[in-house]
Amino acid sequence: MKRNIFLYLFVFAALIALFQFISSNKIIKAGADKIEKLQKENAKLNDSVEKLQIRILDIQYFSLENNDDALVYFDDLPLENPTRYIEDKLLETNENKGDNPLVPYEGMNNDFKINKIKVLNHKWILADFSDGQYWGDMVIGYDLKEDLSIDFTLIAHLLYARSN
Repeated sequence: MKRNIFLYLFVFAALIALFQFISSNKIIKAGADKIEKLQKENAKLNDSVEKLQIRILDIQYFSLENNDDALVYFDDLPLENPTRYIEDKLLETNENKGDNPLVPYEGMNNDFKINKIKVLNHKWILADFSDGQYWGDMVIGYDLKEDLSIDFTLIAHLLYARSN
């Protein structure tokens, strides 16, 4: 009888060991598959990040912050961030009652105001304007003087046709 109990215990222990072995192999295989899948996804995401970084560099090519030759013109002026200063001065022209004086169109829905600004270099700005229903773009020349006043000059402009 004692022998049968040991035999049953041995068989039972062997079955448990076999179950653990098979179960652990499945867990290890599932983990390895998950790791492989995550590595592929990570590689794909890294490629996407790299493409986006290249795109950002292309977009930033025409900006004052990345144009060392243009930034030299601001070395003698006490400006910490010339781009921000120029943008703020241009946005101040929106404070006038009525249409922005730089926008060569009369507002049809409301007053035309400048919305977005891109300072290209030490002389030119791209700007977007809108009255809420109609919109357009313009190229503005500017001259920053030593007393930190700025003269803005409209170079080119266009108003987009409204599409319904």
